[in-house]
Amino acid sequence: MVLQVTNSPFNQEQVELLNRFLPTLTEVQKVWLSGYLTALHNVETPMAASPQAASAVNPPIISKDVTVLFGSQSGNSQKLAKKLTEKLQEQGFQVTLSSMSDFKPNTLKKVQNLLLVVSTHGEGVPPDNALSFYEFLHSKRAPQLEDLRFSVLALGDTSYEFFCQTGKDFDKRLEELGGKRLTPRVDCDVDYDEPAAEWMNNVLHSLSEAAAAQATVSVGGVTIERGPQTEYSRSNPFQAVVLENLNLNGRGSDRETRHLELSLEGSTLQYEPGDCLGIYPKNHPRLVDELIEAMGWKPEDLVPINKNGEECPVREALSSHYEITVLTKPLLEQAAKLSSGSGLQELLAAGREQALRDYIRNRDLLDLVQDYSLKGVSAKEFVPILRKLPARLYSISSSSKAYPDEVHLTIRKVRYEAHGRYRYGVCSNYIADRLKAGDSLPVFVHHNPNFKLPQNPDTPIIMIGPGTGVAPFRAFLGEREENGAKGKTWLFFGDQHFSTDFLYQIDWQRWLKEGVLTRMDVAFSRDTDQKVYVQHRMLEKSKELYQWLQEGACIYVCGDEKKMAHDVHAALATILEQEGGLSSEEAVEYLKRMQQEKRYQRDVY
Repeated sequence: MVLQVTNSPFNQEQVELLNRFLPTLTEVQKVWLSGYLTALHNVETPMAASPQAASAVNPPIISKDVTVLFGSQSGNSQKLAKKLTEKLQEQGFQVTLSSMSDFKPNTLKKVQNLLLVVSTHGEGVPPDNALSFYEFLHSKRAPQLEDLRFSVLALGDTSYEFFCQTGKDFDKRLEELGGKRLTPRVDCDVDYDEPAAEWMNNVLHSLSEAAAAQATVSVGGVTIERGPQTEYSRSNPFQAVVLENLNLNGRGSDRETRHLELSLEGSTLQYEPGDCLGIYPKNHPRLVDELIEAMGWKPEDLVPINKNGEECPVREALSSHYEITVLTKPLLEQAAKLSSGSGLQELLAAGREQALRDYIRNRDLLDLVQDYSLKGVSAKEFVPILRKLPARLYSISSSSKAYPDEVHLTIRKVRYEAHGRYRYGVCSNYIADRLKAGDSLPVFVHHNPNFKLPQNPDTPIIMIGPGTGVAPFRAFLGEREENGAKGKTWLFFGDQHFSTDFLYQIDWQRWLKEGVLTRMDVAFSRDTDQKVYVQHRMLEKSKELYQWLQEGACIYVCGDEKKMAHDVHAALATILEQEGGLSSEEAVEYLKRMQQEKRYQRDVY
């Protein structure tokens, strides 16, 4: 609308100034200005209405200060928190962004707007850098938070029983302490892009609406647009050409570990030691064909592959777009709705939680359709209840300084027998059996800020990585070699047999000879009468290891989370008790402090 003297309370000079000025404003500036003028009017005319009426018509101005906290193990939550921060700042909010471990909990009482982005680690456990804040909030020291407005974005994986448990716990606890939700909590599965964007949209809208509640114009919804993609990313992967695909294990080994070299030439993708590479794999063709046959479908039947209505043949959809090797409770609930007489309702009934857990373990979609006679459900009905095939993340085992325009991975082939037939790791078997030099893979770099070399190259580092957990440490040492770092390095490595399973043996020996690797201890569990693992070697070297800690060494652990990481953690606590004279409680606090100081970092899965 163009202002005129006849349709506004302004004189001609003011109208001309405003008509030149207003079109230059952004939407954010218009909202801010309208709120400012309204607030200014309220200050200048306090007696225009009774206090009660003024309170009803003009609610208190809401703070535009927002605190964004993240709890992240692999970096997904941190990345989303950073993206949210940028969006908030674009809307004129003053944002404090922090990991939960760096946030001072005694300042929580002063926070009015709190946004949490947090993942769940393992079986319902908070990630390392969320643990201290989680414990504080659930302790008696937690303050009442009647003035707090909050919202939680929870990241998880529906294949785990305690899906998004950490986010659920935070959401419940903040409400118990008196906080009010800005928007409902959103729980994200591994394919989190769309629900996370929707949560951000709702949060931004709610905050903007509240901040401009006294404005004379309303705020429209804030849209998070992906826009044209000019860089390769998770949603726009790069087709990387395979340079090498080698088996690292010797003849006679029970294991097959692939060393994969990919070209990143022309991608502009960059990574640092500690980062991961995401790969979008394909499902095993045998499983796809058996599933189509079991359901009575035709391979060429068209099915949707996204919410935009795009379709493709069901064989291609099951090969490249949908998860078919993992069963989850939400999937079984959806399947039960499609086939009321299948018996799935009984399995999902209250009181049968253990039976459901037992059934889901090590079974896939073919088991489900055969065991519960789902044949007859059309492909167009059935396929949309499946979740998207998630990317697989692998620790990068190369330094980009040592191998420009390349990225190396270390991937163990997963194959085992369960419930009467063989099961195949989706990505590991795709790479081991069906990927050759010259082929290409859709990939993206996943930055992991929680697993990084110390900034000071003179800092000693202790690396603990059995099996493929040694991958990032090949990158660490390659980087330190290129940088000429002087800090001491100590590697603990373990596997089954020295003769067949000593991954990257030549690399370690060369680095030991050149001084890049100061010392190395190995544990080959099947070469001795009693199984010896990396934690046993740590305990054998407890005096030296404790001395390194006293000298300021950083500890890095990579590999299996379910057993190895716990055993290594327990070994570290024991060393602190034995060599440092600490009590068990003091040892636990010592390790927590090391984690907060980023001197103890883990990349476990």
